[in-house]
Amino acid sequence: MQFSYQIPKGRFPVGKLPLNVLEQLLKRYAVTDDRVIVGPGIGADAAVIDTGGPRYLIAKTDPITFTAEHIGWYAVHINANDIAAMGGRPRWFLATLLLPENKTTSADVDKIFAEISASCRGLGITLVGGHTEITYGLTRPVIVGQMLGEVEKDKLVRSSGSRPGDAIVLTKGVAVEGTAIIAREWEAEVASAFGADWVGRCKNFIYAPGVSVVKEALLATERCRVHAMHDPTEGGLATALHEMGRAADVGIVVYEDAIKIYAETQRLCDHFQIDPLGLIASGALLVTLEPADAEALVSALAVEGISAARIGEVVPKSQGIKIQTSSGLIDLPLYEQDELTKIAAAVARS
Repeated sequence: MQFSYQIPKGRFPVGKLPLNVLEQLLKRYAVTDDRVIVGPGIGADAAVIDTGGPRYLIAKTDPITFTAEHIGWYAVHINANDIAAMGGRPRWFLATLLLPENKTTSADVDKIFAEISASCRGLGITLVGGHTEITYGLTRPVIVGQMLGEVEKDKLVRSSGSRPGDAIVLTKGVAVEGTAIIAREWEAEVASAFGADWVGRCKNFIYAPGVSVVKEALLATERCRVHAMHDPTEGGLATALHEMGRAADVGIVVYEDAIKIYAETQRLCDHFQIDPLGLIASGALLVTLEPADAEALVSALAVEGISAARIGEVVPKSQGIKIQTSSGLIDLPLYEQDELTKIAAAVARS
């Protein structure tokens, strides 16, 4: 697919770089060598490098910027998810921790390190390094995590592997991470609207249903012939589907009534007037595979206590990226700015 999009000269809003802009930058500047099996690209969850042994090395980096609470926990799990989405096991973690001046205490730093350590132990990951500093101009902590993992060469799963005719399975629902972040970052307003118990329930979404998808990703690759997996993050499920379609050069059709949106998520989105399909969605996993394998995967996940459902199918590229709604088949929106940014902007204006 060729794009003639020109990189704009103006200033970008908060959120991911527009996909067309990023694609142009990668074409212009990315350099690879023969050992790079998966390099930078739209929809690619991580890089894959052949180091000469029986396994590929998988490398991923992601920052935690939307929330300051439990950022050590988030940093490990969010980066581990992308290793697992490639079919691999997360093994080693590095963290760059940037802390605000004149606000950071030793207790703050200890709490973050404790979260990182506990999260790594829980997933069998070793913390192997990083960098920590007090940084000028920050108003809250930021962590940039880097996760390294391994995958058997014949078990590698690419986000670009979807093919027409595949079924699309979604684990859990949307938007687990977004629900927790809204409750934590705008706690007073959520408590005023729905009560303190509701806030607590939404905050706990990071643990149950849970932001981690490592277990379900590994189970999927062990039990089924998976063609592609992708971890929806910023821009939510809708943007993740666009990324998968672009990565594989295919079209996608999903069914609105098949997509699980948690009741807590829907109420928060209605209150803040945002779309749950465009809300940061770590905790869900998209899997494409043969239709005959889809029900087997859903059943296997259910045995492990993980809900999942078939939400659509992969179609030829000419059919576009669509969603079937009660009003008919329409284009699936692309959220290059996560819906969280609308809440932040509204709060800033008030």
